[in-house]
Amino acid sequence: MANILGSLLRQVVGGMQKVPEEITQVFQNEKMAIGGRGPRLPDIVTMLQTITSSLRTFVCIDALDECAAAHRVKLLNSLQQVLEKSPRTRVFIIGRPHVQAEIEKRLAGRVISVSVGPSRDDILEYLRLRLDEDETPDAMDEILEAEILEKIPETMSEMYVGAMILGIPPHTIR
Repeated sequence: MANILGSLLRQVVGGMQKVPEEITQVFQNEKMAIGGRGPRLPDIVTMLQTITSSLRTFVCIDALDECAAAHRVKLLNSLQQVLEKSPRTRVFIIGRPHVQAEIEKRLAGRVISVSVGPSRDDILEYLRLRLDEDETPDAMDEILEAEILEKIPETMSEMYVGAMILGIPPHTIR
């Protein structure tokens, strides 16, 4: 989890003119520790809080559903801590619908859910394009092609993503 948030911290700091002194100090202290370890999760969260508290910050996390459940809990709890001290920060999370309840629970009062996904026509257009590009057209008869065009759009529509926009409580978003 420290890797994900550490990467986020690096991206935020990378966009700044100068690295804040408190960030530099934390890294210097950790380098002096036995083995020269990197900052731990609580330190990274504190640094993110410090930096984002005065900046308008946008964070995008894709495929949250692919993160192990234990890591998702730590990530969402850490983001909650950052959001508490950073009212101008917005987080956009993309994941399949089964993680929506967990996001809403961990970030209570800060979630606006937006469902996103392809339309049946989008899926059919993509499939037809791919089938037209098939380098071995003799390997498929019309019955198999019709079955593909029928079954895949049904499956895709059921398993596609839900997206959540997070930040300050929804009633105060402008």
